[in-house]
Amino acid sequence: MRVGILTSGGDCPGLNAAIRAVARLAERTYGDELIGFIDAWKGVIEERSEMLDVSSCRGILPRGGTILGTSRTTPYQDAGALDVVREVTARMGIDGYIVVGGNGSLSCAARLQRDGINCIGIPKTIDNDVAGTGRSVGFDTAVSIATEAIGRLHTTAEAHDRVLLLEVMGRSAGHVAVHSGLAGGAARILIPEVPFDVAETADHIARRHRSGRQATIIVVAEGAVPAEGTWEIPDYQIDQFGHRRFGGLANLLGPELERRTGIEARVTTLGYVQRGGTPTAYDRVLATRFGVAAIEAAHDGDWGSMVSENGGLITRVSMADEVENRVKLVDAEMVGIVDQMAF
Repeated sequence: MRVGILTSGGDCPGLNAAIRAVARLAERTYGDELIGFIDAWKGVIEERSEMLDVSSCRGILPRGGTILGTSRTTPYQDAGALDVVREVTARMGIDGYIVVGGNGSLSCAARLQRDGINCIGIPKTIDNDVAGTGRSVGFDTAVSIATEAIGRLHTTAEAHDRVLLLEVMGRSAGHVAVHSGLAGGAARILIPEVPFDVAETADHIARRHRSGRQATIIVVAEGAVPAEGTWEIPDYQIDQFGHRRFGGLANLLGPELERRTGIEARVTTLGYVQRGGTPTAYDRVLATRFGVAAIEAAHDGDWGSMVSENGGLITRVSMADEVENRVKLVDAEMVGIVDQMAF
C-alpha cells in the first residue's frame, strides 16, 4: 500500500510522535510506502513530498512542531484545487491519506472522503475540542505548560497583593483553561461555554481581598465572552481563512477589573508557548497509539474513520457522523466543578 500523511492546521506537541509511529508500523509490519506531504494539502497541490521510513524518522519522538510543516490550505479553498489533489493522488499511486488535524482539518477530510479521496483522521489540538475523542494530541502538554505558569504567577500575586490574569488558548471551548485552572488553583476560570458577568467577577475579587487573600489568579480562555449587555468589547478581526482572530481579551479585562475594584491587575498571555516545545510523555504515548491505530485502520479499509481515545481505549469513529463540523465543549460536570472551586 502507498499511504500519504500530512499534518494540517495549527501545530502542537506530539505530531512527530504520530508520524514516527505510522512510519515504523507501515514499513516494518506492512511493507508500505509512506509519503509525507510538506505543508499539508498545500504540499499535495504543489507536489512537495518526501519518503518517510524508520531511518528518516529517528530522533523525532521528543521534538515539538512537525517535520512535515503545516498550513491551513484546503483543497476547497481555490477553484480547481480539488481536481489537482485527485490528479496528484492518482499519479503518485496514493491509496489514501492519514490526516493529523483538528476540527477544521478533520471536517475537510470527511468532505474529501465523500468526494472519493480516502482519508483517515488522527485528532490533534491543544484545545481538546475535537468531537468523538476524549483526548487529542497536544492537550496534555498545553495543560502542563499552563499549570506551571499559574504556579509561578501565584508567588508574585501574593507578594504584591495583585490580581493576575492568565490568558490561554481556547477559541470555542475552555478545556485548557478549566484543566489548568483547576490544577493550578485559580480563583476564577472564564471560558467560552459560560458567558461571564464583569461586575460579578469584580465583586468576587473584592470579597477575596477583603477576606485577607492576597493572590487572585484568573484564567481566561481566549474565546471567553461577557454576558450580553454586561460589557462591550471590540469585534474580532477575521483572518484570510474566515476564522476570527482571538487573543487579547485579558488585556481588556485586566484594566476593567482594576478600575472596578481599585486592586492592581496585571496580564500574562501564554500564546504560542502552549503549542511549542517537547511533548509530555502522555502526548508521546497517545500520538504513538493513534499512529499505530491509523495505519491499521488503513489496512482494514476503514477509510473515513478517525482514531480516538475513549475511556483509555483506542477506538474508531466516523468522521462524517461524529466529527465533521462539531466542537466538543466543556461538559456540565466540569463546569459545575469550576463553579464549586471559585472562592
